[in-house]
Amino acid sequence: MQKIFDKYRFRSGFSLAEALASLVIGTMVLVAMLRVYRQVDRAAASVRRKVDSPRLASEVLQRIAEDLDGIIASDPDTKVTVENKFIKGFPASRLTIEKTIKDERNRTLIFNKIVWQSAYDYFSDANGLTLFRSQSGMSLEDKLLDEKRADIEKEYPLVPICSGVTYLKIQVPRGEELLERWISSRLPPGVIVTISFAEPFETLERTLDVPEEEKTTRTIAVDRARKMKFSVVRTEPEEEIEGEEEEELEETDMEEGDVLPEDEAMSPDDETKQPEKGPDIRKPTDEGLPAGKR
Repeated sequence: MQKIFDKYRFRSGFSLAEALASLVIGTMVLVAMLRVYRQVDRAAASVRRKVDSPRLASEVLQRIAEDLDGIIASDPDTKVTVENKFIKGFPASRLTIEKTIKDERNRTLIFNKIVWQSAYDYFSDANGLTLFRSQSGMSLEDKLLDEKRADIEKEYPLVPICSGVTYLKIQVPRGEELLERWISSRLPPGVIVTISFAEPFETLERTLDVPEEEKTTRTIAVDRARKMKFSVVRTEPEEEIEGEEEEELEETDMEEGDVLPEDEAMSPDDETKQPEKGPDIRKPTDEGLPAGKR
């Protein structure tokens, strides 16, 4: 029995210091691997962003234009509001399209309401904004699916459209100005939507921006069926304008009493253009006349 006890007593193994050292080394290797993985993931996300951003931006702008075309009408029951702000330095916007109706009791009911807004993305490493869209009201977007939605989903109607947005600005043109806020009851003449998925940089105002060449902009008219006034400007051909200017210059020279020299009064080309027969209109000279008539 003593021999068996001695056999297990002197068996070699790891000491506490060796176990702690191996644990520290393993932790350092794991942290380094996680850092490399995050860098690779960010690089892959940047590549995907550059590849998908032009196509994705065009699809988002087209979807916003369809919402404006589908709900806007020239009546006082339709309202469009635009708001802009900064979220963690990123330019963010909110566009609301709302149409109301009156029931038999003259109560105001929301017939259709569409909201486009952006919010900071806390759940991914994209370091940007997530664009949401919601539609509510009496007019259902999809009657088959919306009627079967759970009650909890109806309380959160915002649907994420895309993530990784680094720049979103919606403006209203008024003359030469671009308004970043529109809360009037009147419809705006149009909206200018600018979106980008490019890598942002910090400005002097401590906000984030993207290069101009990386922005995708679209001007969307509101209520395209409205009457538009056109003015037609008549333009004359350049040849007619040049001919009129030459005639005016000649008339001005003649009024000032300028007389051309005799040798420049008629060129050889002009002589060939004279008719072969006809009275000689030049002033006769003394040569060739009889002596009594000189």
